[in-house]
Amino acid sequence: MYELTMSLNSKSKTPLYEQIYEFIKEEIQNNVIQSGERLPSTRALSKHLVVSRSTVELAYEQLLSEGYVEAIPCKGYFVAKIEGIYQLQKRPEIKVEPISSGVTEYAYDFTPNGVDLNSFPYNIWRKLSKECLIDDKAEMFRLGNPQGEYGLRNAISSYLHQARGIHCHPDQIIIGAGSDYLLMLLTTVIGNCHKVALENPTYGQAYRLFERLSYKVCTVDMDQSGMRIDELEKSGADIAFVMPSHQYPLGCVMPIQRRMELLKWADGAEGRYIIEDDYDSEFRYKGKPIPALQGSDSNGKVIYTGTFSKSLAPSIRMSYMVLPEHILKIYQEKCRFISSTVSKVDQMILQKFMEEGYYERHLNKTRALYKNRHDVLISSLRKMKEILEISGENAGVHLLLHFKTDDSEKDLIEKAAKQGVRVYGLSEYCVKDNEDSTGKAVILLGYANMNEERIRAAVQLLCKAWK
Repeated sequence: MYELTMSLNSKSKTPLYEQIYEFIKEEIQNNVIQSGERLPSTRALSKHLVVSRSTVELAYEQLLSEGYVEAIPCKGYFVAKIEGIYQLQKRPEIKVEPISSGVTEYAYDFTPNGVDLNSFPYNIWRKLSKECLIDDKAEMFRLGNPQGEYGLRNAISSYLHQARGIHCHPDQIIIGAGSDYLLMLLTTVIGNCHKVALENPTYGQAYRLFERLSYKVCTVDMDQSGMRIDELEKSGADIAFVMPSHQYPLGCVMPIQRRMELLKWADGAEGRYIIEDDYDSEFRYKGKPIPALQGSDSNGKVIYTGTFSKSLAPSIRMSYMVLPEHILKIYQEKCRFISSTVSKVDQMILQKFMEEGYYERHLNKTRALYKNRHDVLISSLRKMKEILEISGENAGVHLLLHFKTDDSEKDLIEKAAKQGVRVYGLSEYCVKDNEDSTGKAVILLGYANMNEERIRAAVQLLCKAWK
């Protein structure tokens, strides 16, 4: 081959050598220039295209480095066999008309799952990230400890002992990307030949997950103290999934007597366990802090799980699980080969965040922030005290409205929606049909993601909708 004719645009932002490279590459890919065929010399092609020889040499060097051509000394450049060369083909752009999602837009959303991302310590997190990455430490980017980095586990162990009354050492802690992952990991440790009992109403995500993991799943009704132990005995379950410090969604706190009854149930037979989900224990506004159930467990029956999703941000994707000693041994025998799902860099940032006191300060700030919103919400709701009662208001970031009227839950939600306010019904969390023991409607209101001004405005609209 003596010539290659192509159109070059000297005014294009794409360099000339790259235009030559792209043209020859496409000709080879489309089999126009076939394997074994000789390309023009750099001198000949530069003369033909009226460009500098160095421009053609750059194009050939790129083709050579990618394996499209090969150079044979004293002979020139020849097209290589391109079988096995990775080729990314550009897909034609398909224009699709936007389709309406059908999701109603709300001016105000009382989601019980919200967090205040405006209070996230961005500057501190950025500073610690820079400190972690300032040195070129190759070790930081190698595969880490399957349980999570020891430094972070040690910081979590210290925090849990001081704030939650938990007795554990760092080796008992496993860090994972979210509570769902940790429950899946737990399944590989203890197996799924168990029957799991959850409170009713309950956290739907946990219920669905246990079902998908092929556990036998049942629900146990609650009274004002939490899961009923007599019903738990009748269920035949050998694992109880509970939220004793702040039940979701009812918001009740399990008293010490019921906790002792639950621990006694777990001690009553071999292979019984309690999974304690302590999802938002950081936020309590009245009375003394409630210690975790795990701190009262002396027989290794409580598997404790916690998360940073509520206290920091959901996207941090960091949760932790505390295993009893005998289950830890099974984990180490069966599951140590499973790598950690959390980046070592992220773990180091969080470790510094906790060790240098930023986490404690952030919790104090956030707790005060949520307490103000909690107080404003309750104060604003007093305008409707003749039609509703409030419960679950002493902890967490949501509360419940128990209606005295005959309005159905569906009607109340629809009336609120017409005013641009989204609220949530308790029945969404009930596995069995029981809106409330009284048969009256119950509505959930979360307040973490709205400031005081927006809370007042939203409640004013709810008054208009419901009164």
